[in-house]
Amino acid sequence: MTTPFGTRLRRAMDDRGPLCVGIDPHASLLADWGLGDDIAGLERFTRTVVDALAERVAVLKPQSAFFERFGSRGIAVLERAVADARAAGALVLMDAKRGDIGSTMAAYAAAYLDPGSPLFSDAVTVSPYLGFGSLRPALDAARASGAGVFVLALTSNPEGAEVQHAVRAGGATVAATVLDHLREENADEARAGRLGSFGAVVGATLGGAAGEAGADLAIGGPLLAPGIGAQGATPADLPEVFGAAVRNVLPSVSRGVLRHGPDPASLAEAALRMADQVRAVAE
Repeated sequence: MTTPFGTRLRRAMDDRGPLCVGIDPHASLLADWGLGDDIAGLERFTRTVVDALAERVAVLKPQSAFFERFGSRGIAVLERAVADARAAGALVLMDAKRGDIGSTMAAYAAAYLDPGSPLFSDAVTVSPYLGFGSLRPALDAARASGAGVFVLALTSNPEGAEVQHAVRAGGATVAATVLDHLREENADEARAGRLGSFGAVVGATLGGAAGEAGADLAIGGPLLAPGIGAQGATPADLPEVFGAAVRNVLPSVSRGVLRHGPDPASLAEAALRMADQVRAVAE
């Protein structure tokens, strides 16, 4: 790929609506669909979601852990899902939240951001809590392959505040520091008037907490916003949380769409309805 992820994401959000749907085959959801918590259930669930949504939504986000728990056979299902979703036109964001240093981080980058890997995705989530600089192998690999990276910054879980709101020696919070680094990574694209490829994960459930953390969300890149639906946030909450950056927000919804399965038409209708609701508040 030669077109940067941020450019492709902007086009997908404009064409298909600003929505990311998670593929989260946890045991209770498999049961709700009448499927077993086994490899057959995993494969049926995943194929149904991909077939129903990959031609319609901007981004699909498989949660790697739910596939890893089935070992090599689960990873094989994940590999096929990534390939099929991308072939159908969806961007794939691998929700892996990897974080390490040196050669280990480079290996994670090779797994998800090297075009030769069977798990190669359009973007991946990573954790910066070994220091933002530890992410350099992933950032460089993404830039080289035209992929993207989403870095945890202000997450939707309440436990995150004890780290993300912590204040560093210079007075900035950890979250604000992460956002500042991302702004630097996106600077060239921002100067050219394009959406950058290096995004932040910022929960839609935060309300005024983003401001309390000293967070400037204008990073020149996308803002992945989990928390809509089962965690309590709605599309109407997005302008309050994200302010002027709301046009760059990519809301992430999993159970709010997946609970409408296993009927493919119901899944598609739920996703398109949610995308329309988000588009209405982001314009």
